[in-house]
This record gives sequence, structure tokens and C-alpha cells, in this order.
Amino acid sequence: MKRKRKRRRKSIRRFAVLLGVCMILFAALALTVENKKRDTQPEEVLVSYMQKLGEADYAGMYSMLSEDSRRRISREEFVQKHENIYGGIEAEGFQVEITDINKENAGVPRISYDMEFTTLAGSINFKNQAVLTREKGDYLVEWEPYLIFPHLTGSDTVRVTRLKARRGSILDRDGRVLAGQGTASSVGVIPGKLGEGKEDSLNRLAELLEISRESIDTALSAAWVKDDSFVPLETLDKIDDTRRNSPAADERTLREIERQDALLEIPGVMITDTQIRIYPYREAASMLTGYVQNVTAEDLEEHAGEGYQTDSVIGRSGAELLYENELRGRDGYEIDILNANGEVKEILAIQEQEDGKDVRLTVDGELQSLLYEQFREDESCTAAVNPLTGEVMALVSTPSYDANDFIRGMSEQKWKELNEDPGNPLYNRFRAAFCPGSIFKPVVGAIGMTTGVLDPEEDFGNVGLRWQADESWGNYYVTTLKAYEPVTLANALLYSDNIYFAKTALMLGADTLTRSLDGLGFNEELPFPIVMTPSSYSSEETITSQIQLADTGYGHGELLVNPLHMACIYTAFLNEGSMLKPRLLYEDAPAAEVWKEHVFTKEAAETVAADIAQVVQNPAGTAYSGHIEGLSLAGKTGTAELKASQDDTTGTEMGWFAVFTTDKGRDDALLMVSMTEDVKERGGSSYTVGKDREVLKAWFGFS
Repeated sequence: MKRKRKRRRKSIRRFAVLLGVCMILFAALALTVENKKRDTQPEEVLVSYMQKLGEADYAGMYSMLSEDSRRRISREEFVQKHENIYGGIEAEGFQVEITDINKENAGVPRISYDMEFTTLAGSINFKNQAVLTREKGDYLVEWEPYLIFPHLTGSDTVRVTRLKARRGSILDRDGRVLAGQGTASSVGVIPGKLGEGKEDSLNRLAELLEISRESIDTALSAAWVKDDSFVPLETLDKIDDTRRNSPAADERTLREIERQDALLEIPGVMITDTQIRIYPYREAASMLTGYVQNVTAEDLEEHAGEGYQTDSVIGRSGAELLYENELRGRDGYEIDILNANGEVKEILAIQEQEDGKDVRLTVDGELQSLLYEQFREDESCTAAVNPLTGEVMALVSTPSYDANDFIRGMSEQKWKELNEDPGNPLYNRFRAAFCPGSIFKPVVGAIGMTTGVLDPEEDFGNVGLRWQADESWGNYYVTTLKAYEPVTLANALLYSDNIYFAKTALMLGADTLTRSLDGLGFNEELPFPIVMTPSSYSSEETITSQIQLADTGYGHGELLVNPLHMACIYTAFLNEGSMLKPRLLYEDAPAAEVWKEHVFTKEAAETVAADIAQVVQNPAGTAYSGHIEGLSLAGKTGTAELKASQDDTTGTEMGWFAVFTTDKGRDDALLMVSMTEDVKERGGSSYTVGKDREVLKAWFGFS
């Protein structure tokens, strides 16, 4: 019995010892945990808080606030405030450096730190302090708005202002505006002033603006519209007092004055000024300048990171597209703290806008207008260059569109008219390639002389008005309009003899002719900012038949030439046989740049130039109707017949005229290549010659 009691007492003592050990271990563990809590430093808490800021984990930041802070601002308010401010200024790249820790105030840590981060307005950096408090052993952040920015209070707001950059202007060589900022008239409605006849007024408004009634109703039903709101509907030409009272106002201006007066008679309608992109030369230069439009979602995706905004514009065609990077500029931004009264309390960051650069072209607006007005009723195109510098002086395509219509908002009716117009005003003819007809004969003559195949003094002999190489041609003949003697190069150009140049092409042979044409830039892109259709001499790799070769010799066959390319070839006649590179950007002292060197020998170039001077100056020449007394000109006419067969009498004709001033000493030297479609019943190429003559007279000041 005693042994059992002893064993029980020993067991109790062992249990007590074990329990004591466990309690000691538990106490030690608890002490270790407590010590770990006490070992967490306040600066580590602040660093963790700032790390969450860099990760935009605003909810995580809120969990680190003191109870007092959380009583003063809800989780939702805290998160929303930080999202609005930091998201609005596009803050990123946060860097924090702790500079001092002060615990003298009752042990409450006050941590000084430097903060820096980038925004859409540049870098922001400041010195700040954070106060931490200890609750249940943890350090927590005492939050106030100044933790966002040192001088921010609860009643302040942070504002981001976009400093919109000005788009650069497109100027002509003399500084005249081809495309730039201007004033237009915004037509709109104040709903509350429409009165009792509202329905009739809106129907009349739709009729005058050439827009649908549905589009007006949609605009008026927008959520922001109130009775006293001005609801813009359409942008029209600005009719100022000068235009309104001008005795020389054209018919279009008079119609616009009448329309705007009628609009103002409708109750509730107002017309106010608005700033937009304008194209003062309208149809005359729109094919050249192109136009801008508001960016689309696709544009924003394609140009992500380039500074485009939802209300930005972007070049869609022509020079507006070509020089988009130079013209568009870069917006700036300003970040401010505003007080409760909306006044600027502090500028946090500012990045000034960078306005777009003006682009000055070699084009002359006056010449552009002269050409357009002469050919505006035709389907035509003209490329004009300075043959001594390569500067492009004008590029005109008719009929054309008005780029202003794309800016103001193209009406459905106007868009339909443009697309259904048989003249195809949206088709840019100066970029296309056409059969050149006889204006190509000087080129073949120069190639013949350069290759040594053609002696310009050799008499080919009079073979009549039609000719074929041999019986293998069957019923096919090359025809010409006039028999003459002697049949030399000068006379063949003077009378525009098809047979002479067909024979010259056969003498050259397909290999030599195509190799020479390749040397002139055929089948390659023109070195010019505006992409032109490459000129070509065959739908296959080479000229495949004797008849095609002969036809090519006088500018037919499968030959297609771009007008500007043809102008470049003609520059060789004034530059000792070298073709100049066309240039579009203006320089104060332009130096001619050779594109193709010595495509013709100097002798060939000078001989052909002298011969085609007679084409204009000699009364027997096909271009004599284009001569101007007192102005030395050289040129060549051309008629390209478009018909199904040699016997076809229903085909159409294109009339060409290539003409240039021969005086190499004049600063205003000019070379023009013009083409007019459908001239068969209007005098053929003489129709184009007459038009160009009027332009040259006006340009050079002849009455």
C-alpha cells in the first residue's frame, strides 16, 4: 500500500515538473512573439505602406491606417481619392528615401522622407513627414491628405489641365496658308427658344443644313442638353463683313450668305465663331494638302504612347498625312492643387506644350489656283516644276473635293454627290499614270541620239500617211496626219509624225529601248514624298512584239506615264541630259539634285530642246497656238487615243501638253505637263494647249 502511494506521489511530482516546463516554454514563446512585434520598426511600416502605393494597392494601404484615421475616412472614400488623384496624373515610378526618424514626442515616431515619382506633367518630388502610432503592439499610419502632397488639405482638390498644342500650318513657298487654324461658324439651337412652331423650325433647319431630322433630334436628346444649352449641329464657312460686302463675291459666297441669313430667321438658331482647321484654297489644293479627321479607336491603338487623345486630329491624306509628325505637336500638362474656391493654391508640375511645326512647301498657291480655275470643269491633271531646281510648283487634279467639308462634317447628301459624280472628284489624277501620246516623242528621239542609233539629220523618206514594217503586220498600220519633207527629227517633232518615231523604236530594238526607259526611272517609284503610280512600258516584263515596240515609239502601245515623272524626264532637256529629282519641301536657296545622271547626251538634250522650241514658235508647229509673244517656250503636244481597235471610231482621247521656258537664266523658270480627258470633240490636244496658255500668260504677267 505504501509503495502505491509513493508511486502516485512520484507521478504527480513528474506531471508538475512537466507542466512547469511547458508553462516556461509557452511563456518564452509568447515573449519571443511579443519581442518580434516590438522589433518591427516604424520605418519598415512606412516603407511597406509606400510599396503598396507603388502597386496601386490602395485597399492594402487603408488596412495600415490607425483606428482614428479609419474613423475619419471610409475605405471606399480612401480608395476612390487615391485612384482619382494618382490615376488622374498618371503617377508611376515611386521612389522613397527615409531621411530622419524622430521619437521625442512621447515616443510617437515622426518619419521624414523624400518622395519622387513621374507624372504626365513630368517629375514631382517633395519632402514630407509621416506620423505613426502604436495600437496593440503594431505601428499604424496616421493618415491626413498631406501624405499625398504636403500642402493638400481636406477641402482642396487636384486638377490636371491639358495644354493643347497648336497644329502646324502647311504653307506655300511664299508663306500663304494652304492649311491652318481659322475661324468658322458653328450653327446650333437653344432648345428653350424654339417656340410653338418647333417642328416646322427643326424641319426647316434640317433642310438648310442638309442633314437629317433624326440627327438633330439625337443631338437635342443628349443627357447634357437643357433648355438654355447651345447645341451645335453643323459648322459652316465664316461670312465676315468683308466677304458679305465684297462686290467681287463669287456665286458660292452669295449662296452661303443667303443660307446663313435664312438660318438666323429660325427661332432658337444661333451662329457663333469656332476655331477649326481650314483649307483656304478649297478644291484647288485639297488633293495636295489632304485633310485631318478626329482619331478613331484604331488610331489610338496604332499610335499608343504617342500622345494622341480621344479629341485629337490626325492627317488622313496628302501633306497632312505625309508630315503628321512635324505638324501635330505635343500636348503639355499642368497639375495644380486648388483650394475650396477653385483657385490655384500650388502648381505641382507643368510640362509646356510643344506646338507643331509649320511645313513650307515648294508649291505656289497662286499657280495652283490658276491651273485649277482653268481646268475645273474638266477631268484633268497638271504637274508643274521649276526645271532648273526640281521644285514642284503645282500639283492639280480636277474635278476635286473641298477638304473643308471633311473638317466641318460631311453631310450625307454631299458624300453621296461626291461618290456618284461621273467626274470622280475623289480620284487623284496627278498620282496616276496614263498613255502619254506624242509628248513621249522627244524622249524617244533623245534616246535614239544618245544610243547612237538615230542621226537627227537623216531623212527617213516620205512614205505617206500610213506605214507598216512588213506584211506580217497584216491589217495593222501606223498612221500620221501630215506628209512633209525632209523627214528629219526636227520636222518629225514639228509635225508630230507617228511613223518617224515608230521607225526609231524599231531601230532601237526592244532591249535597248526598255533598258533606256528603265534608266529614265520606269518601273520604279518616283523619289517624292507623295507616292505616285510608277510609269511602265508593258503589262509584261518587256515589250513582246514588233507592233507594240513601234507603238511605244510614238507614245502608245502599253506605255503609261505619271505626269510628274514626265516632267522630271523633260528637265533633262534643260540640264545637259540629267534628270532632276522632284522636291516638295521649300528651301531658301535650293540646289538642284540630280535623280538620273546623263540619261541623254548633252548634244541630244540640246538638239531636242531646240526642236521642240520650234513646235511652239513655228506657225507650222502643233503647239503654235500656245506661243506667247515675248516669252520663249518649248513644248510638245500629245493626243492619246483610247479605243478598242485601230478601226474604232468611238474611242475617247486625252489631250496632253508639255511646255517649258527655255531661258536658263530666269528665276521663275517653269515646266508644266498637263493632261485633259475626253477632248475628242473639243479640239484634241489644242484644248489643253489653250488652257495652259492662259495660265502661262497670267503667271508671267502677259495680257
